Amino acid sequence: MTQTAKALLVDDRRENLMALEAILQGLPVQSVAVESGEAALKQLLVDDFAVILLDAQMPDMDGFETASHIKRRERTRHVPIIFLTAADKDAQLALRGYAVGAVDYLTKPFDPWVLRAKVSVFVELWVKTRQLAMQSDVVRERETQWRNLSDAVDEATTLLRSGQSDEVERAVELLEQARWGSSA
Repeated sequence: MTQTAKALLVDDRRENLMALEAILQGLPVQSVAVESGEAALKQLLVDDFAVILLDAQMPDMDGFETASHIKRRERTRHVPIIFLTAADKDAQLALRGYAVGAVDYLTKPFDPWVLRAKVSVFVELWVKTRQLAMQSDVVRERETQWRNLSDAVDEATTLLRSGQSDEVERAVELLEQARWGSSA
């Protein structure tokens, strides 16, 4: 049950979204492109993302406001945001991006290989996090099975020590149920 990592691409210009999709082509990530901050927030309600590539300057809700909403939500506050902007290298804009929770801030034109490398790192972290969560679930399930088996053995032992024949039969039943239940 391996889930594919997704990258949310947010830019009000369709040609920029197409360029980002082309840059990410061949990476183990599914691109989901939207053209506004509002659309990004809606998409984040239904999908999990490994990374968000967010245009800083958009009409209506700009990237900074969008990022602020993303970071306020419990479900999405952990998703890394990389700001992309055509604005000149104004340090104040970059600081504003970091202040709302961005992990990086790239100005256009940027090196597509650098962006690919950054996205790859977040995709890999997302995959590893999912793997760890699944392994943790398996360990918890096995611990529960072990506790149930141990409880059944303790109860059967108590019944066997009582020495009464009907209690012995009940103990054997418990042990058999525990054995078969733990292998399921």
